[in-house]
Amino acid sequence: MLKLALPQLSPVWLNREGSLSSVLEAIQKASKEKADLIVFSEGFVPGYPFWLDGTGGAAFDNPKQKEIFAHYANQAVTIEDGHLDGVCSALKTAGVAAYLGIIERPRDRSGHSLYCSYVYINKEGIICSVHRKLQPTYEERLVWSPGDGAGLVTHKLGDFTVGGLNCWENWMPLTRAAFYGQGEDLHIACWPGNMRNTEDLTPVLAKEGRSYCVSVGSVMTPDCVEDDTPFAEEIRASLGDMPADGGSCVAAPDGSWVLPPLKAETGIRYCELDPAKIRQERQNFDPAGHYSRPDVTQLRVNRQRQSTVRFED
Repeated sequence: MLKLALPQLSPVWLNREGSLSSVLEAIQKASKEKADLIVFSEGFVPGYPFWLDGTGGAAFDNPKQKEIFAHYANQAVTIEDGHLDGVCSALKTAGVAAYLGIIERPRDRSGHSLYCSYVYINKEGIICSVHRKLQPTYEERLVWSPGDGAGLVTHKLGDFTVGGLNCWENWMPLTRAAFYGQGEDLHIACWPGNMRNTEDLTPVLAKEGRSYCVSVGSVMTPDCVEDDTPFAEEIRASLGDMPADGGSCVAAPDGSWVLPPLKAETGIRYCELDPAKIRQERQNFDPAGHYSRPDVTQLRVNRQRQSTVRFED
């Protein structure tokens, strides 16, 4: 059995240290409940770019958008600078693994461009993979860069093989197939937070993969915009009542709900996942096993981390 902690939280928006404090608090609570895995929403540290829709985010070479982006980048996570060291230490002490959504500002791609990344940290506090979102969705492309396949890996966690994707990547059939081929049977789908994304797709992915499927999102309100955010009043006015309403949920390998979607509420829910349920459902369908035809169709995946330079010293 695996005990899952499913936190549906409000972000400490565009505040890296505040967001990390929220993560540490959730880890501490999950530890007290003896959870094995805790999962966080897309870009939870330091937050999703909710300002784009209502503030003219597509305006080219616009001073306002430049100022907001610079603030966003300044609050982003650079793993090489140790920004996740505290989280790793807390997970090691707690004996809990985690998937954490971050906005990454990596040194290997200039140190200024941003990537929506999903980070897996094991129970020993070791960062095992950093998956950069392959294709930012629609307005996200105004602030996030396209990632690569280096993070398309799975991880053993007890009796499970776990993998994770960001938001609309979960709609990409070939990307899902890359995980099925590695034996994934516990899939984590992170979202900014809306039932319109999670309610329909989560049980479909569970039935397709004959796996447990977890969707995790946040609850965002105008009150989450801090006063020191550039153009804070304009952003608050543009957001509406609740641009993200959560929708976090867990579906079993037969598509039934383990935890149904939770709307407009925050908190941490827990559930136990039984690996025997996976084997029961794989009896009649296994997407990368007996119900596959590799002699007819195969998928090739490039998992090299991409860079603009290769140095030969």
